[in-house]
Amino acid sequence: MAEKPHINLIFIGHVDHGKSTLVGRFLYDSGALSENDYRKIKEEAESRGKGSFAFAYVMDNLKEERERGVTIDVSYKKFSGQKNNFTIIDAPGHRDFVKNMITGTSQADAAVLVVSAKDGIQPQTKEHAFLAQVMGIKQITAAINKMDDVGYKEAEFNKIRDEVAKLLKTVGFRDEQVAIVPVSAWMGDNVAKQSEHMPWYKGPTLLQRLDSLTAPTLPTDKALRLPIQDVYSIKGVGTVPVGRVETGVIKPGDKVIIMPANVQGEVKSLEAHHEQLPQALPGDNIGFNLRGVERKDINRGDVLGHPQSPPTVAKDFVAQIVVLNHPTAIPVGYTPVFHLHTAQMSCTLTELQKSLDPKTGNTKEENPKFLKTGDAAIVKITPQRPLVVEEFKKFPSLGRFAIRDMGQTVAAGVVTQVTPRA
Repeated sequence: MAEKPHINLIFIGHVDHGKSTLVGRFLYDSGALSENDYRKIKEEAESRGKGSFAFAYVMDNLKEERERGVTIDVSYKKFSGQKNNFTIIDAPGHRDFVKNMITGTSQADAAVLVVSAKDGIQPQTKEHAFLAQVMGIKQITAAINKMDDVGYKEAEFNKIRDEVAKLLKTVGFRDEQVAIVPVSAWMGDNVAKQSEHMPWYKGPTLLQRLDSLTAPTLPTDKALRLPIQDVYSIKGVGTVPVGRVETGVIKPGDKVIIMPANVQGEVKSLEAHHEQLPQALPGDNIGFNLRGVERKDINRGDVLGHPQSPPTVAKDFVAQIVVLNHPTAIPVGYTPVFHLHTAQMSCTLTELQKSLDPKTGNTKEENPKFLKTGDAAIVKITPQRPLVVEEFKKFPSLGRFAIRDMGQTVAAGVVTQVTPRA
């Protein structure tokens, strides 16, 4: 039997709208969470007087989170539909945890935006919808949760549905990328099983909708891009770089080029989990041995490609960014640390070309003097040293980044164009 297509799914949305409970319910109803595990979790939730948080406990496996009742880190869980396999990336909803949400969203193929039927759209709902769009998510499903709190009324659903549809349209999603499903995560209505409480709803359950999504095809037809995570020197073997193939295919015997060092070599062997591989595909984490490359020629953050289509080293690049959290304001000349694929490097914002309205994406101001929290903008960025950067639409994983400063993520963005170094 062939492997089912695989989809990375992120759950986003406002902090109290029931994301973790929905994820827990999914795992339970799809059989990914055993009766036994569920019972343990339920007992723990009840012993803390938080019976209705039982499902949320599945994802919040950090003890600190259980005690505080909030989701902090990004956690991964797997479940299966009829057609697709899913890995759920559960993203935190709290303001200060947006950085994890970005890390999560940049790995996701599709998103579930959770909106409470009782409270409707909140500021964070808007921010998360916009970020999902900026980070390149093409398929979004809004789960209108807590339908049990509004008596499963069709009129209540229709009201929120229309607001959410409008929001998703204004941030740039097209109708065919969107579906909106009424659910109750707590009661299990329309999550993996059809609801008896909402006979007026004729659409798919949430699981059926997710099963109808198209999994991304492996980008094996693109040029090879393999960002280096670590480099080991192994006695009797030599230099062994390690990294994940993002696009393309790599095989023993291939001639390769390492950028930005501009050093060429040949792949002697590839291995994963101590086994030799005949080739490696996108998504594979591998170690490899190179002929003709010395330890000093290769470092974390470098990118491997084939000589006929070498990775692009940027003189500068233009990006669309969202400022998530900056205590003061970001002026021209600001030089924080950029986290881009496996590279970390100081880069300077050399031009603030225009600020955008995060709710519509329209230009708000040409050449603003500075940017502040909540602003979206088009900016020009100059790396302090040679750095491999690609356009997001050609190589998504090498074209998105987070900006860190003062111990936090202050902004995130995607690369729209690159000026290569001569």
